[in-house]
Amino acid sequence: MTKLLLDVDTGIDDSFALLYLLGSPDAEILGISGTAGNVSARQVALNNLAWLELVGAPEIEVCLGSEIPLIQPLKTSPETHGPQGIGWAELPAPTRRISDRHAVELWSDVARRHPGEVVGLITGPLTNLALAVRKDPELPRLLQRIVIMGGTFDHPGNTTPTSEWNIAVDPDAAKIVFDAFSGLPEDRRPIVCGLNVTETIALRPEHVIRLAELARSTPAEAPSPDQPDGTRSTASSPLIRHLTDAIRFYFEFHRDWNWGWFAHLHDPFAAAVALDQNWAELRAATVDVELTGTLTRGTTIADWDGKWGREPNVWVAVRTDPERFFDVLIERIGLLARRLGRAD
Repeated sequence: MTKLLLDVDTGIDDSFALLYLLGSPDAEILGISGTAGNVSARQVALNNLAWLELVGAPEIEVCLGSEIPLIQPLKTSPETHGPQGIGWAELPAPTRRISDRHAVELWSDVARRHPGEVVGLITGPLTNLALAVRKDPELPRLLQRIVIMGGTFDHPGNTTPTSEWNIAVDPDAAKIVFDAFSGLPEDRRPIVCGLNVTETIALRPEHVIRLAELARSTPAEAPSPDQPDGTRSTASSPLIRHLTDAIRFYFEFHRDWNWGWFAHLHDPFAAAVALDQNWAELRAATVDVELTGTLTRGTTIADWDGKWGREPNVWVAVRTDPERFFDVLIERIGLLARRLGRAD
C-alpha cells in the first residue's frame, strides 16, 4: 500500500480524487490538510470531513491549513465549484471534527514518523507545503516524493492565458516548493501533472451513467444540457446522488465557457499517479514559476533542454490514456458506492 498525505482545496475534482483513493485498496491515507483555494480553508476541511463521513471511512485526521496565500490576496472560485466547493451537492453536516493542529505540523509529523515512505499529493495551492518546508527544511528528503496537480506546460492556462489555478492562487508558495525540492535523486523528484495532461481527462455523461450502473444505483442518470440548471439527481445511492449533483455544476461551468458538456477531472488523475506513476509518460524538466511578469505571474515555465544550466528538478506528466483511466476511476468509485448501498 502507498502511504499518502493529502493537501487539497476540496472542490469538485478534489472530491472525486478523495473518493478514488478511498475506493483504492492500495491507498493508505495518513492525513488530509486543506488550504484556501477553490473555497475557504475551513470549508475545505468541512467538505473533506463530510465526504469521509458519508462513505464511512476510517478516522483520518483532517487539519486546517493556511487561510490565505503567502503574499497576494486570496481568490476563490465559487463560479467554478459552487458556493461550498461541491457544486449543487448538499452533503450532510459532518459530526467528525477538524483536528486541533495545523497542516504544517501534520506534514512534518507524518513525514518524520514514516521517513522515506510517504507520498505527498497536492491538488490545491502549495501554501501549506511551502510553510512546512520553511519550518522543516528536511521535509523534501523525508518524503518518498510529492505529486502535484498544478501548472501547465506548452498549453494554455485556465486562470490567466498562461497560468493554472493552483499555481496562480499562490505562485510564491509554488516557487518555494519547486526550489526546495530541487536536487533530489531522479526517483524522488516531484511529479507535476499540469493542464497539458489533465485537460485530456474529460468526464462525459456516459461516464456518469457507467458509474451509476456499477454502483447499482437507480435510475442510471446523467446530467443533461436539456434540463434546467441545478436539476437535482434522484439516484438511489447517496454517494452517486451527491456526485451527480456536484458534477452537474461542473458541466454547467464548462458549458458556460463554451468548452462543451463535460468536466475536466484534473485531481483524480494526479491521485492515480500518486499511487502508480506508470499512469503518466514523464519527461524531465527544470521548472520554475514566474513571479514578476505583469501578464505572466503564476506561469510555470519548463526548461526541457537545459538552457538555464540547471539540473532537472521535476518529472512533468506529458501523456496518458484517458479512457483506461476512466475505466479504473469508475470501477473504484462505483464499487465504493455499491458497498455503501442505498441507505442515507
